[in-house]
Amino acid sequence: MAAGNASVEPRQEVDDLEDLFENAPCGYASALPDGRLSKVNRTLATWTGHTTEELVGRRFLDLLNIAGKIYYETHFAPLLRMQGSFNEVALDIMRADGTVLPVLVNAVVRRDEAGKIRFIRITVFNASDRRRYERELLEARRTADQATVALQDLNLTLVARVTERTAERDRAWRLSQDLLVVAHIDGTLETVNAAWGKLLGWTEEELLGSTFMAYVHPDDLDATLAAFAGIVEKPLATPYEYRFRHKDGSYRRFAWTGAFEAGRVYAAGRDVTVERDQAEALRQSQKMEAVGQLTGGLAHDFNNLLAGISGSLEMMQNRMQQGRFHDVERYMAAAQGASKRAAALTHRLLAFSRRQTLDPQPTNVNRLVAGMHEMIQRTVGPGIPVEVVGASGLWPALVDASQLENALLNLCINARDAMPDGGRITVETANKWLDDRAARKHDIPEGQYLSLCVSDTGTGMPPDVVARVFEPFFTTKPMGEGTGLGLSMIYGFAKQSGGQVRIYSEVGEGTTVCLYLPRHYGEVIDEDGAPTVSALPRSEQGETVLVVDDEPTVRMLLTDILEDLGYTAIEAGDSVAGLKVLQSDVRIDLLVTDVGLPGGMNGRQMADAARVGRPELKVLFITGYAENAAVGNGHLAPGMAVVTKPFPIETMAARIRSMIEASRIAASRV
Repeated sequence: MAAGNASVEPRQEVDDLEDLFENAPCGYASALPDGRLSKVNRTLATWTGHTTEELVGRRFLDLLNIAGKIYYETHFAPLLRMQGSFNEVALDIMRADGTVLPVLVNAVVRRDEAGKIRFIRITVFNASDRRRYERELLEARRTADQATVALQDLNLTLVARVTERTAERDRAWRLSQDLLVVAHIDGTLETVNAAWGKLLGWTEEELLGSTFMAYVHPDDLDATLAAFAGIVEKPLATPYEYRFRHKDGSYRRFAWTGAFEAGRVYAAGRDVTVERDQAEALRQSQKMEAVGQLTGGLAHDFNNLLAGISGSLEMMQNRMQQGRFHDVERYMAAAQGASKRAAALTHRLLAFSRRQTLDPQPTNVNRLVAGMHEMIQRTVGPGIPVEVVGASGLWPALVDASQLENALLNLCINARDAMPDGGRITVETANKWLDDRAARKHDIPEGQYLSLCVSDTGTGMPPDVVARVFEPFFTTKPMGEGTGLGLSMIYGFAKQSGGQVRIYSEVGEGTTVCLYLPRHYGEVIDEDGAPTVSALPRSEQGETVLVVDDEPTVRMLLTDILEDLGYTAIEAGDSVAGLKVLQSDVRIDLLVTDVGLPGGMNGRQMADAARVGRPELKVLFITGYAENAAVGNGHLAPGMAVVTKPFPIETMAARIRSMIEASRIAASRV
């Protein structure tokens, strides 16, 4: 039976991969060494307006416009043969209907053991939106710049005219399309121009005698009062924006300048509602540009990993059909390795987006750094000494220690790479008390923090690079030597931990990166570490575990683990079925549940409902990193624990056995 299942499951996985290939959001193709296409997915065929059968046998070169063919033959093809790969080449494909499709092309040459080209793998991304966003972004920036210059020129003119009280001011008062007002120091409106009626619908009679602040949006009131607070001593020359109420109840945004003279406030407000809408559109274009960069880099990395997985599965299938089973283990190991790297990439992405599952615990950071000193030194090599300077009396931090170790190691590796000719790395801890001013500078709440800084004596970075180092997939390293996710992952981890990360660098002087972590007010409890599988006994007393997961494969895996450990397993596919079992009188020693469940409740809600009748119920959550909020952002009740997917079988087995054993020991003491 086991052998039969093993022959079916790879076939199903191959079918799934084939379906993924055909319906991927990007185009895929394989070409022979002479450039003729041997395989084309449905997506690429649809983009070109041809069928896959029409494309197979044609050269990829034939799909391009004249400029693309010239570039392909003179640059793309020669460099591809020399380098073995080419990323994000901008080309134009000619569709069957005569229209042009802008694309980005990635290509990888696959060679046999003798170095002869076997085939070329081509990935094509639709760049239509990207080209449009680039044009829109340029136009929006030009419009915003023109508006800013015009606004500054107008405000300077208005302030000068109001101050000078000349005849020209009176003419501007009558003709100005901006709101002009003379008000008492307490905000009472004494004189307004005709633009108030045109822009806001209020008549002069309705406005005079009312207060200036009566028309300010309630959410902007405090900030507006603060902006005008110093106008008696100094004119408000820099435009200040806030929302002003129209007679119909809507709000428009105005940029105000003003001055105080002879006991009166003279102010001018320009309607910038349309301009700000354009600036919101500009930010959206910038976001889309960043998303394009993120997805492009992600697709590139995952394509490489999928190639390793799919290729290994194909070779496993071939070897099994040939009866050469001694090679299967090698290909299986390759597929598992690629799967683990894919999980690590997902982990980094979710750390950047601040959605990874963290397990914050009171941590002695000095002890953590000291414990890693030897490993860091081995990693960076003997040519770069690593000095650790631990502050005396360092406060503990509430942080996920394993993630902090990863962050520290990544920072030291970056420091090493910035010193190709050697240098020195310094790891330093310190207590930091940030007052209101310092907290605003660091963009974190006021309070007590401990800092962990890594400094190098390397090449340093110019300001434009420093401004981008936390962007996803941004890297200064050569192609193939970095994913560009290291610092963005560290940034996401620090922010998710309630802290911050700051970088200081000068060209030729080196770089310092500092993590700021909130102080933990309490003691640090030493732990002996996680129990191992061999240290825990098998079930001997009929313990029962309820497994709730909507994925049959995961339920099967967990059930097999439990049976191997001697436990009785009960399965449920959703929260409704799981809660029904939990609210019965069936013996349940441990609940193992996914967080994301169908049935109206997530795993945490189901466990909380079950604990009403079973207050001592032990709960082990299994979760993807992005479901951290559902388990309480690291704040679990006693008797609860979490394991993230994907998990090693040994880790899951150890956690299940340790939780049940802990429950058994606690019960024996009662």
